[in-house]
Amino acid sequence: MQAEDMEVPVINNLNDNGDRQRPKGKDVFKDQQKESESSMESPNLEFEYGDTDTLTAELSELYSYTEEPEFALNRDYFEEDFRSHAKGRRWIELAAEEQRAYVMRLLDALEVTDRDKRLKVARAILYLAQGVFDECDTEVDVLHWSRHNVFLLYDMGIFTALLELLSMEIDNNQACSSAVRKPAISLADSTELRVLLSIMYLMVETIRVQTEDDRPEWTAARESFKNELGSPMYNGEPFALLLFTMVTKFCSMNAPHFPMKKVLLLLWKTTLFTLGGFEELQEMKVRGRERLHLPPLPEDSIKVVRAMRAASPPASAMELIEQQQQQKRGRRSRRPLVKQDSLDTYNERDPFKNDDARDEEEDPEDTDSGIEGEVDPLDRDVIIQPPPPPPPLRPPTERVNFPKGLPWAPKVREKDIEHFLETSRNKFIGFTLGNDTETLVGLPRPIHESVKTLKQHKYVSIAEVQIRKEEELQQCPLTLGEEDVEETPAEMLYLGMLPNLSQYVIALLKLLLAAAPTSKAKTDSINILADVLPEEMPITVLQSMKLGIDVNRHKEIIVKAISALLLLLLKHFKLNHIYQFEIVSQHLVFANCIPLILKFFNQNIMSYISAKNSICVLDFPHCVVHEMPELTAESLEAGDSNQFCWRNLFSCINLLRILNKLTKWKHSRTMMLVVFKSAPILKRALKVKQAMMQLYVLKLLKIQTKYLGRQWRKSNMKTMSAIYQKVRHRLNDDWAYGNDIDARPWDFQAEECALRESIEKFNARRYDKNRNGEFAPVDNCLQSVLGQRVELPEDFRYSYEMWLEREVFSQPIQWEGLLQDP
Repeated sequence: MQAEDMEVPVINNLNDNGDRQRPKGKDVFKDQQKESESSMESPNLEFEYGDTDTLTAELSELYSYTEEPEFALNRDYFEEDFRSHAKGRRWIELAAEEQRAYVMRLLDALEVTDRDKRLKVARAILYLAQGVFDECDTEVDVLHWSRHNVFLLYDMGIFTALLELLSMEIDNNQACSSAVRKPAISLADSTELRVLLSIMYLMVETIRVQTEDDRPEWTAARESFKNELGSPMYNGEPFALLLFTMVTKFCSMNAPHFPMKKVLLLLWKTTLFTLGGFEELQEMKVRGRERLHLPPLPEDSIKVVRAMRAASPPASAMELIEQQQQQKRGRRSRRPLVKQDSLDTYNERDPFKNDDARDEEEDPEDTDSGIEGEVDPLDRDVIIQPPPPPPPLRPPTERVNFPKGLPWAPKVREKDIEHFLETSRNKFIGFTLGNDTETLVGLPRPIHESVKTLKQHKYVSIAEVQIRKEEELQQCPLTLGEEDVEETPAEMLYLGMLPNLSQYVIALLKLLLAAAPTSKAKTDSINILADVLPEEMPITVLQSMKLGIDVNRHKEIIVKAISALLLLLLKHFKLNHIYQFEIVSQHLVFANCIPLILKFFNQNIMSYISAKNSICVLDFPHCVVHEMPELTAESLEAGDSNQFCWRNLFSCINLLRILNKLTKWKHSRTMMLVVFKSAPILKRALKVKQAMMQLYVLKLLKIQTKYLGRQWRKSNMKTMSAIYQKVRHRLNDDWAYGNDIDARPWDFQAEECALRESIEKFNARRYDKNRNGEFAPVDNCLQSVLGQRVELPEDFRYSYEMWLEREVFSQPIQWEGLLQDP
């Protein structure tokens, strides 16, 4: 995909300091004031990051609000068929054997050729998977019976039958061609697909989630289902590949009626189930390091991030103007200089957590005129006054949890030690010793101490070991022989995705672009609303408001599914083999993923995170158990009472993590962040007071700090302090100064081409079946060579006489040449 095929955010009106320049005027001034007040008042968000939201929330997001009438339709079809079988009894009253017999009857009915009858049976199965809600009194009962029924359905082989029906629907050319010709596509065009995908999603999500009261047979069924989904049992490829095919078919406009939200949710949950979530990934990483005899990880990153707390956001432009005005009036009380005796003293009082509004006014760190409250590390001996005690405005419990020292253990790479020794040897001896990190002859004592400290914090990643092993295999293909590749779910998924990997990546990014809140509607853009728009468009204000909320919610769920899916793929492929990760990330970069994510964040991110695009009374299972209250415009506007929208915060963190994965240790991609002026966009994202989100924003700011100029660093000291305290340190990384800018020219093409060459060599060696052709032994026996069967094209027998004439008879053969010595 070429760069011009996707929208690139044009981020103008930025000054040298990276702050947005706004036109002068009263309205703009008021907007700034509002923004300033909102940033000062933004509360800490009690958000816990995980693989998914609660089971209830994940199930409710499967259905659009426009699908609500279909719940009753599913129930009616089930009861119509069940009455003749059960003779007046209810489903929850049947014995286990009777339930199995009825499910078997439904399974047989799925085989009928009549499409309408098949759909009725599928709806009856969906009602069972939804938890026979008409026979339940509470939401807990619905979830209980849903779980029971789903395991029963899996045990009876319903999933395999559904898979065959899904394949038929995907290949239904008649439905595809009629959908392509339609001017407007609605829910009615995807009814069969939506029912099938809903049952499959309920089965995957319910079986995936473990509970304490699971029966032993359910635990065994979970492992069996997980292995089935991850192995190439469906047409010789994992189930996720079928869903990827649906995504690419939809994005190529060949099947515009596909319900994309359901496909993406099922694809994400299938990948999560088969590959494993973030905690399983951490365990796999620990086991992988043990296998390679590497030292254990210095800390559990998941626990460290959960223990962090948010910092106050940097001052906005409005606050800076107020500070400068007060400074001119002479009303400022200058804060005395403070000696920073040690890191612990520095950390005991959080330097960037505002105690109150007055402290915000007194903090001059963000002003352009200089850093009046900062102490230069070289001038730390100057003591003017001991540190003042913290004001007793904040409850003491908040301070107790704050960790002493830095949260992360510092890391050093092998090449950092080599670079340090190379510089030292050049300086003190006048020559270098290549990659030798042991010989310290001729170097002064402080260098010995430095090397010792660096080696204490040396970290060798699994990726480095994989790269070294790959280089050895490339150099010695015959002596080292074939590599034993473990058939992990990630390996099988990569093998299936490899032929069409770029198409899958581009399709996902197209959908992400279409669902992003900052995207403008275009005539040629993909219509992702096919499975949310009703057949009859709304005619009242209330219906229009409801549909507007539904459309926004629909887009948010698509962003959530794509961001989580991409992050999972990147993390699992990186652990499986670094070059698998590199090819996916390179496809993402070439498809303009970096500017797309920056464009996503170039909005009022606080509004996006606190958006209330949900109607609680319409969420499943609430809507099928309780009486439906009358909806009013006021109740729709009020939304729910939550402080933030879980899915939107989850999506933002995922997108930031993807951006970090793409740019880490890649100089040319880091320069893309600088070129696209990402600093002010990222700085605005720091207004969200959630520790994990701030951490990934700060990481992205840290890698480009040295290229933003001294003035930017000077006027963003609060951000610099936050980076210092929250982001892991690399001992000899001068991220805050930028000493090597001139020494490193930005050659994007050369770096990416070198990486691509390594990736292609890896793929050719590992997956190309004909790769050893040049090393195969030569057959010198005339009889065996002539006796080999040669596959000839079908039309060869029609033209073989011409071939003989052209290739044999018309060519003069010098027979004497065979007798001469070569």
